[in-house]
Amino acid sequence: MTLPDPALVVLIGASGSGKSTWAAARYRAAEIVSSDALRGVVGSGEHDLEASADAFTLLEQVVAARLGRRLTTVVDTLGTDVPRRRRWLEAARAAGLPAVAVVLDTPAAVCRSRNAARDRRVPARVLTSQLAAVAAATTQLADEGWRVIRVAHEETAPGRGEVVRDEVSTEGSLDRRGTGLRGVVLQLSRFPAEGDLLAWLRDVGGAAEAAGLSGIALMDHLIQIPQVGRAWDPIPEPWVTLGALAASTTRLQLGTLVTPVTFREPGITAKAAATLSALSGGRAFVGLGAGWWEREHTAYGLGFPSARERLDALERGVELMKALWAPGTKPYAGQRVSLPETTSYPRPVGPIPVIVGGGGGRSLRIAARLGDGCNVPSDEVGLAKVERYLELVRAEGREVSEVHATVLDLPLVGSDRDDVWARVERHRGRTAAPAFAARHHAGIAAEHAERLAGLAERGVTTAFVAPVGLTTADDVLALAPLASAFG
Repeated sequence: MTLPDPALVVLIGASGSGKSTWAAARYRAAEIVSSDALRGVVGSGEHDLEASADAFTLLEQVVAARLGRRLTTVVDTLGTDVPRRRRWLEAARAAGLPAVAVVLDTPAAVCRSRNAARDRRVPARVLTSQLAAVAAATTQLADEGWRVIRVAHEETAPGRGEVVRDEVSTEGSLDRRGTGLRGVVLQLSRFPAEGDLLAWLRDVGGAAEAAGLSGIALMDHLIQIPQVGRAWDPIPEPWVTLGALAASTTRLQLGTLVTPVTFREPGITAKAAATLSALSGGRAFVGLGAGWWEREHTAYGLGFPSARERLDALERGVELMKALWAPGTKPYAGQRVSLPETTSYPRPVGPIPVIVGGGGGRSLRIAARLGDGCNVPSDEVGLAKVERYLELVRAEGREVSEVHATVLDLPLVGSDRDDVWARVERHRGRTAAPAFAARHHAGIAAEHAERLAGLAERGVTTAFVAPVGLTTADDVLALAPLASAFG
């Protein structure tokens, strides 16, 4: 596939991703507008950060002039500044030129290795921030209206006009693979009782990225629930824990599944989620539910209203959070919520999906009308609720492609048949082995991948997987075959 010419081409990639090499192999030097090169023109060299403001002022002028003359213009910056990127897109459209975002899909480890070999290194914390910002940008491009092309990592660049990977979205369309919270998300429900919890989280987060999973979700409970473990087993506060994961990962979507509206006022949850979004480069999501376990409420001195009151609070909470995340600081007057102002900073980096947990009729209606998705079990009853949810979405006049139909899956994954049944015996307790194996679809990873692919064919966009007996990073790496289940 060849790139359009003339066109606006914006490169998206962190330091060391190979943007400049990729561009130089395909375009004339006069067609490439580089922020580093312009720092060398208006400052003492390309690393003269004090000259950045002047360099970008000059870059904007050059881009505007070239697009005004309908000349191919390749912008070589990080590509993560959303307002600037949108101005370039509008200028290209005004000139009648196609606008292409080329994402350098270079692994973080390669970027860090290249950076370490340079005479002038980018500080490690800055590179980590860049990687997170690039990951966030890739979830926004299709929604902004760019034609997106992803280029796989390789040591030698191919010839001009060639691309390594097919384009993943087309201008003006929303591709499910470009919206972040799609595919397989690891749900963590068990945590080590001894040892370094932070080190364990880092290992698990790194393994989830290496396995190609889409994200990590944490349960939001005050006491470990009996379906998972004993009351005295550790269950860390999720929003604090997600902050630690944000600092140790660069690509994973991060959120709760689910936060009860009875634990915190929705405005406080909105503040936590917006902060997580800002810290992670736009990788936050919120699972929100009505709450169900009275014991933990009583133990922590929290009220436990009736089911109807909790669902009222859920409905109000979704609307309130979205009002606080919206641009500006204007008053808000909605159907269920009125606010004198919406002053909530930092603002999220891009949209924060709200996934409503619960398969009851009212929960599904709230999800279809106000939320961005629903979450139900992955069994046949749950899949029927997915179908109902999508019907409700259409009835609300919304596009099915814009929402998240998610399920919670509890697989037992083994390396081979012997290992599968050894795990069944280890974890089944007093449940008969065949019943336990059937309940958790006991099998090897490839079998689970095939099963999840079948869920995708029935409208499911995301599977939150909480594997039976997951304790180590190796258990997470074993889930790698599942990552391809949603395409």
